[in-house]
Amino acid sequence: MKILLDHCVPKRFGSRLTGHEVFTAASQGWEFKKNGELMKSAAVAGFDAMVTVDQNLPYQQSTSDLPLAVVVLLARSNDISDLVVLVEPLLAVLETLQPKSLIYVGRRR
Repeated sequence: MKILLDHCVPKRFGSRLTGHEVFTAASQGWEFKKNGELMKSAAVAGFDAMVTVDQNLPYQQSTSDLPLAVVVLLARSNDISDLVVLVEPLLAVLETLQPKSLIYVGRRR
């Protein structure tokens, strides 16, 4: 699966998503694109999913208008130490992730 990490997800997190092609927004030259534009660019570039920690994204953008799925990581912060516990659940979700879906991984506070 081809995955885009949103601006707010540390690059180091991507190396833990074994078995997937993982790119950052910055590595694609999209560091200045806002969420809607970023999602559209990811869809055009053939990404299957975008992973973010921005819990407001689903309220700000329509996630069902584009072919890619959006996974929101529910963590205390975007620090790698808070995100690493979500690697296994995220990998499990990626196994059955469907286009145009919105999935939350982690616990809401």
